[in-house]
Amino acid sequence: MAPPRPRTDTLVDNSMNDISKIIDGNPILAMDEGQSQAELETLLSAYLQSRSELTASAPTLESLRVELDIAETLLALNRHAQAWDVARAVFDHCVTMQAWQEAVEACDILYRTELDQSIVALGNGVWLAVTYPIKPQTSVALLHHIVDETPDKSDGGAVAAMAAHYLADLRTRDDEHAHNSLTFLTTQVLAKVAKRHRGIEGQEMLNTWIEILQLNDTAELLPRLGKMLEAMVDGKWWYDRDALRAQLPQD
Repeated sequence: MAPPRPRTDTLVDNSMNDISKIIDGNPILAMDEGQSQAELETLLSAYLQSRSELTASAPTLESLRVELDIAETLLALNRHAQAWDVARAVFDHCVTMQAWQEAVEACDILYRTELDQSIVALGNGVWLAVTYPIKPQTSVALLHHIVDETPDKSDGGAVAAMAAHYLADLRTRDDEHAHNSLTFLTTQVLAKVAKRHRGIEGQEMLNTWIEILQLNDTAELLPRLGKMLEAMVDGKWWYDRDALRAQLPQD
């Protein structure tokens, strides 16, 4: 994998300060849900063998990908505590290497363990997924986790759903197929959120709802998302956001 790309959007700025399944039903990391216990155990053994063959003294992106595969398989085997330990270690290495795609994928696994700090993991992952131009499908997946976590009548689900739609549109403009597929998905999720939030149905009512909640104004939307992340993480940030902001290209 190539080194992380420079940031190409302006999703985190001074105003934010203290700021799975996607297309075709595929989770962020490919894992066949129909696999048997025996098949998963065999798969885990293969990944562990791959790990033993990677003898580099320092972690590499290749070895971190193998660790993510191990964590994902452990999760499928319902060995959640072990999956957490592996994914959490991967996350720390990824932050050091500035491998943001892999860092966010680690957070997705950590969230799906449903252990005590899973919401903290989600908040940490979403901040990175919004700040850095990683795969849009991954960013959308984590934001949709927030949608799933918020009460039906809360504005939080609307904010997360609209942020996912915004990112899907922004980050797929150079790929028509990906743009159509992902924005179709995010539009459907946004419509479902509107229906559960205020009983909204129909495009005209949806547009009005978006305007009333100021969801179409990124100058309002993104700081609101930032406040939500602050509440989710409750001070337990796993990296120095100020230091990461200082390294971002100045627009």
